[in-house]
Amino acid sequence: MNEELKLTQEWDKTFPKSDKVNQKKVIFHNRYGIKLVADLYEPKIVTDKLPAIVVCGPFGAVKEQASGLYAQIMAERGFLTIAFDPSFTGESGGLPRYVASPDINTEDFSAAVDFLSIQENVDSEKIGIIGICGWGGIALNTAAIDTRIKATVTSTMYDMSRVNANGYFDSLDENARYEMKRTLNEQRVKDYKSGTYARAGGVVDPLPKEVPFFVKDYYDYYKTKRGYHKRSLNSNEGWNVTSSLSFINMPILQYSSEIRSSVLIIHGEKAHSCYFSKDAYSNMIKNSKYKDNKELMIIPNAVHTDLYDKIDVIPFDKIEEFFNKNLK
Repeated sequence: MNEELKLTQEWDKTFPKSDKVNQKKVIFHNRYGIKLVADLYEPKIVTDKLPAIVVCGPFGAVKEQASGLYAQIMAERGFLTIAFDPSFTGESGGLPRYVASPDINTEDFSAAVDFLSIQENVDSEKIGIIGICGWGGIALNTAAIDTRIKATVTSTMYDMSRVNANGYFDSLDENARYEMKRTLNEQRVKDYKSGTYARAGGVVDPLPKEVPFFVKDYYDYYKTKRGYHKRSLNSNEGWNVTSSLSFINMPILQYSSEIRSSVLIIHGEKAHSCYFSKDAYSNMIKNSKYKDNKELMIIPNAVHTDLYDKIDVIPFDKIEEFFNKNLK
């Protein structure tokens, strides 16, 4: 709890500042004692307590990228919003740096709800969350455990447990997974000997000629002026090599069919990752008594990263309508 944080005060986002909202930095803590830093956005004219939305993602990004854009736009539309850096990343605290955890990162979302619940200008009965990319899966995981969350939106979702354990398109069998675990555990010994944590590398740079189209899409976002940020893991040296270990062994979304609150799952039709959302939606409503307030929205022709920052592609009108309906 006593860890000192270094906060940037100048506007260093990958998107222009809106003149319709007020923005400030806030600090709160999760129940593991890790300090989390967020940008809070609120409409300039406030006449009553506001519905609030927590935003996080993509996986390996920072709040100055896509999550901040979502938060600012939703604040323009009348919500009080926060976009936070997850534990161990960005301006948030937590040591060692650059590690992810299905448990702690789910807790990060709930900690943001803790913070919002005690703000004088927030209606604590009207709190929702938005998770982008890997934090889409984490948002859905949080909705399954946190009954204070009244509405959840996932955008261009990844199930990080599934992709880490099974590879893309579930291409890894048990033997391949064993070899991956063996390599990662060998890396643990190297890290322990050196006293440091080897980094996995962010988005590949320079871009090889022969790579899947989605790697080119990631490069176009994280490595160019469009989305590069100096604190973003994907824009720079990436996560710790061993960061994925806990996801392999701890599947998320085990109780998604018990989510009683409203859920809107959004994905691009042409996204390599679309199967994560389709399957998550299917599993959520299968054998569920709470199907009526669940929705899957597929955006024609959109790829994964289109839903990071392309304002003409992201269905903000639909997201606003969804939260207005379900945060009432």
